[in-house]
Amino acid sequence: MSDRRRRAERDGRRGERLAGLYLWLTGWRVIARRVKTRRGEIDLVARRGRTLCFVEVKWRARREELDTAIDAYRLRRVAEAAALVSARLARPGDDMRIDVILIAPGNWPRRIVNAWQPQS
Repeated sequence: MSDRRRRAERDGRRGERLAGLYLWLTGWRVIARRVKTRRGEIDLVARRGRTLCFVEVKWRARREELDTAIDAYRLRRVAEAAALVSARLARPGDDMRIDVILIAPGNWPRRIVNAWQPQS
């Protein structure tokens, strides 16, 4: 693995830890981390009450880079992975959604609630 790839992996894990802390501070309980499926990976799965949230975390070195950190392709992959694991993690009557948490050093995390709206 290259130094650049190793650094990106380390920063990504740091971002996921910070996102988990942020979720906890805002009343959520992280119930799973780095859930791998054949369709992709879910960074965090969190629960608060009757809401199950699949969270995509994006870490960037500069705040300006956060605006382009997430796109429809990545969200669709998270949605496909969430569909595969939701039967295992969801309880009857749960609301489910996909959120994105964007993190850059020196900035409070930015959360996009219900970031994925399936196309009809």
